[in-house]
Amino acid sequence: MTTSFPTLSRRRILGGALAAASLGQPFLQLHAQTWRGRDPFTLGVASGCPRPGGIVLWTRLAPDPLQPTGGMDDAPVDVAWELAEDERFHRIVQRGTVRATAELAHSVRVELQGLAPARFYWYRFTSGDARSPVGRTRTAPAEDDTATPARFAFASCQQFEQGFYAAYRDIAAQSLDLVVHLGDYIYESSWGSRHVRKHAGGIPTDLPGFRTRHAHYKTDPDLQAAHAAHPWLVTWDDHEVANDYTDDVSPRSVDADEFLAMRAAAYQAWFEHMPVPMRMRPRGPSTTIYGRYRFGQMLDVLLMDGRQYRSHHACLIKRSASPLTDCADRLAPERSFFGKAQEAWLAQELQLPPTRWTVIAQQTLMAEADRKSGPEHGYWMDGWDGYAAARGRLLDALAADPRRNPLVISGDVHAFFATDLKRTPDGGPVATEFVGGSITSEGPSPSKVANLLAKNPHLRYGRGDVRGYALMSLDARACTVDFMAVDDVKLATSPVTRIARFTVEPGAPGVQVAST
Repeated sequence: MTTSFPTLSRRRILGGALAAASLGQPFLQLHAQTWRGRDPFTLGVASGCPRPGGIVLWTRLAPDPLQPTGGMDDAPVDVAWELAEDERFHRIVQRGTVRATAELAHSVRVELQGLAPARFYWYRFTSGDARSPVGRTRTAPAEDDTATPARFAFASCQQFEQGFYAAYRDIAAQSLDLVVHLGDYIYESSWGSRHVRKHAGGIPTDLPGFRTRHAHYKTDPDLQAAHAAHPWLVTWDDHEVANDYTDDVSPRSVDADEFLAMRAAAYQAWFEHMPVPMRMRPRGPSTTIYGRYRFGQMLDVLLMDGRQYRSHHACLIKRSASPLTDCADRLAPERSFFGKAQEAWLAQELQLPPTRWTVIAQQTLMAEADRKSGPEHGYWMDGWDGYAAARGRLLDALAADPRRNPLVISGDVHAFFATDLKRTPDGGPVATEFVGGSITSEGPSPSKVANLLAKNPHLRYGRGDVRGYALMSLDARACTVDFMAVDDVKLATSPVTRIARFTVEPGAPGVQVAST
């Protein structure tokens, strides 16, 4: 899927989305109207959840994106959409109209079917005299396709204040089939040092606040370009709601009902700003976002939700999971990272006939990581070490069918890692894990990373002093992973360079360092 990719210029990707707003206010009546007024497509366009014959298209009308309503009133607005086989829209294959309503913050999504597999399409939205930027997307290969390779980027942790999104500028320019985002798309709080820009507003706790935070992040032109260039798969981690939350408990809210109301608002705003299907629309504080995405016979992506259902932290009661500790409870067999229902779903998926490669896309470092220096043992309870039995069940399931060639991709820890995933310290690896750094969020010190590598020899590579993302290329012969780092995240135009390359061969799990 990576040969003969047409070039999509950044100028055409962004189109008019960032053009200066003209004076005047939209004229709307209570019945649906087409748009009249300032440019409403300030948040760009996106596509996601690719299937062999379908894709989800997204945009949101927001002429004043940093207002809770996006600058819209309560009236619905009709938005036309077009899908074409060419960038100039000479060969339009589908078109239609969708209604943007205040109930969903005037966001719209189009769930297309009947498309050809493994091919590019271009799309755009129009309302009145306003036209969106042009986006490009790509469908997945047919399920019986055995030859088409796959190449995708994975990323996480993009604290808006701590740096610019040069990594996304590089992602937009890559030849990719997909971008997988592993969580912390927004940050609810301000933290870190040497901020280069500021959040709009304080810590969000309600729907207007979370809508504004998502919109603020989406005003970034490089993030818009990456969305417009490739289809995305997205899951969430904690900062989309509150740091270190588990199920219905948050260190910031001792009252479960209060927190669940906040979680409902956060999930709703996330849904309104992501290219995901209507079936993922939250019902209060709950929704189902995990699922399987197949790319021919080359790749299965099992996209997981590691926050909504997980057991509460072990060893710590209603406190931050940051202190390093240990206790017998973290080993309890009933503890679950994904929750019982999602664990059962994953186990069922892993019993199906495998593709050449299986990628489990989830939130945080899965490999065991004893973090205390010296002879003492200390674990971070918000990671997989707080759910050791659940990790053991998953690794057992992966070991049961070596044909699956399992790979785990992770985020959250703001560092690059390549690890051998083992069931026992002395055993051989059963899977290979790659942690793709962070887009901007500050990482651990070199001394902390050095201590992790020294105490945990199955962590084969680690680096936390740079920001960036990872590229994964898969074909019948090998998986290749490149760690891509931004030279200086404080500069919007900073170059991105490869700092390490790894390979995994079919039937031989474990990290192989190809070059650095």
